[in-house]
Amino acid sequence: MTAEALPAELRRALVQLARTPRLLIACDYDGTMAPIVADPEQARPLPESVNALRSLATLSSTTVAVISGRALRDLATLSRLPSEVHLVGSHGSEFDVGFVHALDAAARQLLTKIKNELETIIDGAEGVHLEMKPASVAVHVRRAEPAVGERVFTALRGGPCTWDGVQVTEGKAVIELAVVQTDKGHALDVLRHQVGATAAIFVGDDVTDEKAFARLTGPDLGIKVGDGETQAAYKITDTTDVARVLAFLMEERRTWLYGEQAVPIERISMLANERSVALLTPDAKVTWLCHPEPDSGAVFADLLGGPTAGVFGIKPERNGLPLGQRYLPGTMTVETRWSKLLVTDYLDHYAPPHRTEIVRVISGNTRAVIDFAPRPEFGQVAVKLAAEPDGLRVLGTSDPIVLRAPGVEWTITSDGQHESAQAVVEVSPNQPLVLELRCGSDYLGPAEVSEADRRARAGSYWTDWLATLKLPEVQRDLVARSALTLKGLQHDETGAFLAAATTSLPEEIGGVRNWDYRYCWIRDAALSAQALVRLGSTTEAEKYLTWVHGVLATLPGPERLHPLYTLHGTHLGPEAVIDTLPGYAGSRPVRVGNLANQQVQLDVFGPIVDLVAMVTEARGKLTDEDWRMVEAMAEAVSRRWHEPDHGIWEERAAPRHRVYSKVMCWVTLDRAIKLADTYGRKAEASWAELRDTIRADVVEHGWNEEVQSYATAYDGPDLDAATLHIGLSGLIDPQDERFQATVTATEAELRSGVTVYRYHRDDGLPGTEGGWHICAAWMIESYLLTGRRTEAEELFQQMVDCAGPTGLLPEEYDPIAERSLGNHPQAYSHIGLIRCAQLLSKQA
Repeated sequence: MTAEALPAELRRALVQLARTPRLLIACDYDGTMAPIVADPEQARPLPESVNALRSLATLSSTTVAVISGRALRDLATLSRLPSEVHLVGSHGSEFDVGFVHALDAAARQLLTKIKNELETIIDGAEGVHLEMKPASVAVHVRRAEPAVGERVFTALRGGPCTWDGVQVTEGKAVIELAVVQTDKGHALDVLRHQVGATAAIFVGDDVTDEKAFARLTGPDLGIKVGDGETQAAYKITDTTDVARVLAFLMEERRTWLYGEQAVPIERISMLANERSVALLTPDAKVTWLCHPEPDSGAVFADLLGGPTAGVFGIKPERNGLPLGQRYLPGTMTVETRWSKLLVTDYLDHYAPPHRTEIVRVISGNTRAVIDFAPRPEFGQVAVKLAAEPDGLRVLGTSDPIVLRAPGVEWTITSDGQHESAQAVVEVSPNQPLVLELRCGSDYLGPAEVSEADRRARAGSYWTDWLATLKLPEVQRDLVARSALTLKGLQHDETGAFLAAATTSLPEEIGGVRNWDYRYCWIRDAALSAQALVRLGSTTEAEKYLTWVHGVLATLPGPERLHPLYTLHGTHLGPEAVIDTLPGYAGSRPVRVGNLANQQVQLDVFGPIVDLVAMVTEARGKLTDEDWRMVEAMAEAVSRRWHEPDHGIWEERAAPRHRVYSKVMCWVTLDRAIKLADTYGRKAEASWAELRDTIRADVVEHGWNEEVQSYATAYDGPDLDAATLHIGLSGLIDPQDERFQATVTATEAELRSGVTVYRYHRDDGLPGTEGGWHICAAWMIESYLLTGRRTEAEELFQQMVDCAGPTGLLPEEYDPIAERSLGNHPQAYSHIGLIRCAQLLSKQA
């Protein structure tokens, strides 16, 4: 029993339906779940349908019901469905839980009158029988001669069917007379309202089911079983097809809810060329790629939706587990190795503007399977593929996409909406196969530069840059990989830095804390640039500061600086949810955009001025343009430092007077004054006084006697790892007893084994999260500042151990489940690793 027997259009509709947030599945019993038989008491459901309904009913956000004309008692006895499946009998007048109609005296009297009249009408009519129900009586003529049945029905239609208060439902060989409002459409509406369904499907065969079909709207789906006119959008043949529909829907729904087997986040590697990023699984699947920009719609979103969301895989025909994956030293080129197969991947560094080109080289001595399933715009665009001698064309997209694969013979299949291609190729040691995915181009011909030369120049770009850095002795190779990752997250054309390469990798498996980090946060980007300046490279910082200048030029005043922007320095669109993607390991919703760009985050000014100070020291001069930026940041602080804000963690709750934000306001003025003193600039007379005012305000109001620590904010005792910056920034001396007490309190409250949490307060969002690597880095630096080197070394080693096989770190780590969480690779995490390695090397 395979789903391929169903029409392709119906399969496509079922796939879309399966991806609704809250699904209601309802079907008739006789003729739908169970074949029509001569003796209604022998109507048994197909086991395949029962199994599918049982499985569907166990899924989260999924409600299953059988709505039948039978009495509820008889329906339960015959169907033997599990309790998870709701049963509705008597065309909707009997619900298994919560909705049973209580008959008043008049209704009971009318029901008795109907029963007596019907007994008189059918007297002597052989093969006709009555079915008594709590609020109705059904007259069945299926086993009667046609003439007898028609005589009985004529008497009914001219008699009790015309009485006041009688609800009449006609079906196949049955007329039912009820004393309450009853029809399957009404029952469907009741169920939909009770469970809050965002979409419903109804499957039925009888004329009584048309009232349910009539209630279906929008994303709902109606399926008629058998012939005859219908309001349902689709038809299938028989009860066997019903079982196929339910089984197919169950598989699609389960996959959408819980995802495929999720690859551990830290084991995913990143390709980058400072214009695009792509992610590779350990078995060489391109699991994430957006085009034309890293914050655009995804072409491959397997990471968040499994293979049906788009994937580009290469694997051996046999012996599928790889032996390992690595970056070629000092590059962003990735090799994935099996015993007889090697796949080498890189993004062409010198591809034309607005193009994304992944080069995939398959070498070895075996047969390999290639799966190519592009799904542009997160799968919202229907895709067709056209095979040509030199490769494949992706049809239906606004921007051209081709896959150059000369000589490869493809088998193209369709799921009803999208087409996918598969090929089996023979590779030999002297004849590697080169595949070139070209997004933004319709050219399938050979490249002007040979693959070997393109690979060499792509590699040398990174190795040449890496050779200019001053890497610490502690974890030198891992620091190099972190530096390459930060540079790979910079958008060279604009100078903006991505906070991470992905959206919606969860902070809790199955939870809702899933955010889009594919944008440029003012703070995060400044810290990324600072990390590279400390390693000896200022080019990235110069480009980023140019980007900031451009953003400031669009604002009415510097105090209106938003926390984040697109890579091109524009405002983000509204935050949206991609309902059709199940999320990583079933963690929904998948979000695009980020509401945090509308928040007030007063800490953003400090990291910018701190960066200007670092770049200025490195280059030996302070430019007029950078000084104007410093003045603008100081002006912004003077106007707004006293306000509450949402803070570094972007809590979606009421603003507070947060210690970290006030500390960064102090940093803004402190660094501005030092720059003026060092480079002969004129500081505003008010800056020094305001700096001292902010410091005094933080020292007085940030300290909480109850917890003997500087707290998150002025209004409570809750702790926050970011508050450690009161000492890390120099606002107070690290040897101050209160800072040392804050380190101890933060350690006790927020450190859990190998990691450090941001906070433990109720932030207004459901669920939990892991500890943050950047918070662990702040704790390590605090340990070093307070003379606790042993603890610093131990925690740093634990952070290092959390990195994946290719040296990448996501945002968080769950010390309980011992798994990585959050977007990946995360700039914050690599910033922290670099900083700690440098500090530990200096003090070695």
